Amino acid sequence: MPVNAVGQVELEAAYVLHARPYRESSQLLEILARRQGRLGLVARGARGRRPRWRSALQPFQPLRLSWRGRGTLCSLVAAEAAGPPLPLRGTALMSAWYLNELVLAFTTRADPHPELFAHYGAALAGLAQDAGTELALRRFELALLTELGYGLSVERVAGGSQRLDPDAEYIYLAESGAVPAGGSADGPRFRGAELQAIAAGRFDEPSLLRQARRLLGSLIRYHLGERELRTRRVFEAMRPSRT
Repeated sequence: MPVNAVGQVELEAAYVLHARPYRESSQLLEILARRQGRLGLVARGARGRRPRWRSALQPFQPLRLSWRGRGTLCSLVAAEAAGPPLPLRGTALMSAWYLNELVLAFTTRADPHPELFAHYGAALAGLAQDAGTELALRRFELALLTELGYGLSVERVAGGSQRLDPDAEYIYLAESGAVPAGGSADGPRFRGAELQAIAAGRFDEPSLLRQARRLLGSLIRYHLGERELRTRRVFEAMRPSRT
């Protein structure tokens, strides 16, 4: 929804990504809004004996928010639920926090990504339905990378005009693309057909989901640089030991 003449947005679809105490009785929110992207909002009076919007300002709750101001830090004016709370528990809840960390790490304030907002909502719905945590996560990771310009290049071998051979093995380099396995590059190996299926979001086989986790995880780590996601550490700690 566009900002009006006095710099106010009315009832925009949004989610709270993160909240922290601010001054004596307020909260500082990081939100993901449909049209405005990620923004900071000051929610005055959101803490204390009689907090405003207590039931609404929760992560993973579809919201309609109104705020006033211009720039990347505005003042919350109104908040209401746009649907029932999503029933997230256990691994699904931890996975949802992982989505929030990804969005916070990869986006900047006031950079609109309407398609990413739609993918975020779809990922939360998938986690809430318990229809496959891995599937929901891989779809969102792929959408995030693609939306932000880090999508997979799988039509041709990196640095050349040769098309990928579906049956040949490749190593995928984040900075350049697929290179034939067996050369100087080192890393996980993928068949050309696997790379193309992952890039197209075709995760119809368990083996493709496993390969997608390896590939997309490596790309996310590369683009994060020295930053580390806390939820990823928790996931690693939860996995059974292979020893």
